[in-house]
Amino acid sequence: MALSCHHGIIHYTCNNKAKSRNFHPNSGFACNKKPLIFPLHIYAATASGNVKEVLPPVLDSSSDPPAIFDGTPKLYISYTCPYAQRTWITRNCKGLQETIKLVPIDLKNRPSWYKEKVYPENKVPSLEHNNEVKGESLDLIRYIDQNFPGPLLFPNDPSKGEFGEELLSFVGSFHKAVTTSLKENRIDEAGAAFDDIESALSKFDDGPFFLGQLSLVDIAYVPFVERYQPFFSEVKKYDIRVGRPKLALWIEEMNRIEAYKQTQRDPKEHVESYKNRFLKSPVSSVKSLGAA
Repeated sequence: MALSCHHGIIHYTCNNKAKSRNFHPNSGFACNKKPLIFPLHIYAATASGNVKEVLPPVLDSSSDPPAIFDGTPKLYISYTCPYAQRTWITRNCKGLQETIKLVPIDLKNRPSWYKEKVYPENKVPSLEHNNEVKGESLDLIRYIDQNFPGPLLFPNDPSKGEFGEELLSFVGSFHKAVTTSLKENRIDEAGAAFDDIESALSKFDDGPFFLGQLSLVDIAYVPFVERYQPFFSEVKKYDIRVGRPKLALWIEEMNRIEAYKQTQRDPKEHVESYKNRFLKSPVSSVKSLGAA
């Protein structure tokens, strides 16, 4: 049986006959009377379709603005910003590539119209929706999940929901611990932070993700781990996966998800960025460049 997914509809071939079914990640459809259940991460892996999205060009100070408040939801991002990447992944996981338009901004040479006409905070990410513009990445991933169609990315299960909230509250502390360890060249402190992630990934056994199945928690953490892993490996000669089988599996499974893969940057870019940030003269952090 062959499968593909587009806009919440599973297309498949069963007994040489092409068929389609409306799809929800917690339900299945039958072929030869055998039910098939599709976990959310399988949906996310196919929600983008088989054709990779053609990304729009980055807009800088010389660029004209898009049509603002024209009724089309727009996600203002930077392709290099981990905070903006969270919202981009969420959009993709819900299959909203044709619903929410990407508007990439050059943070080092940003257009004046972005602050003047779109988002006075002058940071990314921001979301234009229903004649309003909202910001802050953790708030936005919740908003996109709750206000747009597609599979829900946060569980209804009370125990998972409570733990998920704890992990979302912890992500800032995790990021600070790792970056502080890099500034002070203390690998042991980074190791303790990654041990906390290993422990968190051991909480539920019904899948390889923080809450078992793919959720906003994974989306909140993965942009940072994407940057840490190659830098620690190449520069510090430290493999964050060694001795942490849950973390190793989580990274492997995340890298299988097409909705996330389409947002990834070349690991060499991350290494060079972190070298400039932590090994050379001090430079502004990503947040000071206008990310949240």
